Amino acid sequence: MKSTATLIDNKLLDEITEQAKKSPRLRMNLNLHDSYESNAQKMINSLEPGTVIPVHRHRNFSETYIVLRGAIKVFFYDDNKVLINSYLLDPCDGSYGLEIPAGVFHNLEVIAHGTAIFEAKDGPYIPIGTEDIL
Repeated sequence: MKSTATLIDNKLLDEITEQAKKSPRLRMNLNLHDSYESNAQKMINSLEPGTVIPVHRHRNFSETYIVLRGAIKVFFYDDNKVLINSYLLDPCDGSYGLEIPAGVFHNLEVIAHGTAIFEAKDGPYIPIGTEDIL
């Protein structure tokens, strides 16, 4: 159990962004949950343009993205990897977040440098299996 509060401010986002820029994957997350067994998986993800997130799904739980800064485009696909919908999330334009239903294939594209999102999903953590990646 955490003994101190985690303040989500520009200083914290800048620190995670610097780590993301240095990462070969061009992304870095800060877990806000106590463990991978926690019933709620909460994190801040700092994402840079060019990061690759495969088209995937979470069969048994929904996922929520809230854009703290920057912008992303989220894509929804059918089981044949045909694009069925997309959403631009940019708080400067009044589009802050998105709830992704359980079982929906999705991925995202990072639009702006320094993008940071709050992400939440039910736990415990379950790695994505090959059957859940298109």
